[in-house]
Order: sequence, then C-alpha cells, then structure tokens
Amino acid sequence: MTVHLDHLMVPSRNKVASAKLLAEVLGVPWSETGIGPFSPVYVNDGLTLDFDEWSDPFPLMHYCFRVSQDDFNAILERIKDAGIAYRSKVHEPVDFRIDTQHGGSIVYWNEPDGHQWEMLTVSYARQT
Repeated sequence: MTVHLDHLMVPSRNKVASAKLLAEVLGVPWSETGIGPFSPVYVNDGLTLDFDEWSDPFPLMHYCFRVSQDDFNAILERIKDAGIAYRSKVHEPVDFRIDTQHGGSIVYWNEPDGHQWEMLTVSYARQT
C-alpha cells in the first residue's frame, strides 16, 4: 500500500496574506481562493497547504520542508530579502545562522500567526 499526504489545513488570522507570504518565500504557486474557504499554497505536485481563516484561538504548528541545497540557498535569499528573521535552532532566539550539525543545512522561521517553518536539505528524522 502507498499512502501520500495530499493537503494540510493551516489556521491563520489572514489566510490570503499568510498563503501569499509562504508561497513567495518558497517560490511556489498559490491562489487567493480554492476549494471551500481556503487560500491554497501548492507546495509540490502532491501537497497543498490550505490556509483557513480562524477567529478562535488555534494551536501553533510546525511544518518542515526538505529541499535541495540549491533550493535552500534560493529560499534563504528570499527569506532575507523579505526581512524575515530566522534562526539555526528550533527553540532558540533569532541568530540569522544556518544549522549544519545534521549533515545538511537547516533554518527555522516563524510566520506572522506564529506557526514555525523549518527548511532542511537532509532529513535528520530519516537518517540510515
């Protein structure tokens, strides 16, 4: 059996602004409207992040993207160009550094609603 994750809902205060910001940083397509009440970000051919607008409190989530080193470098430049603070450790303060202790490159940043994004080139969760 093969199982593929198709989409995730991302709660936000402003779905369009949040979707647009992530899509611009990642360099992927997005839309102000999608199926239902969502503003989708098309991460790749098999995964969509559907931003949904919530007025109630919502949990802060952590999302990780694995990319090639070339894509990492390009995305990091877009993060810098957007003036987004980033860090090398998951729960540490902003240090504008890249973590290279796991055999690749890793950075973390938060979006305006508080969700934490992670970008890495080598999965530390799937090492052989």
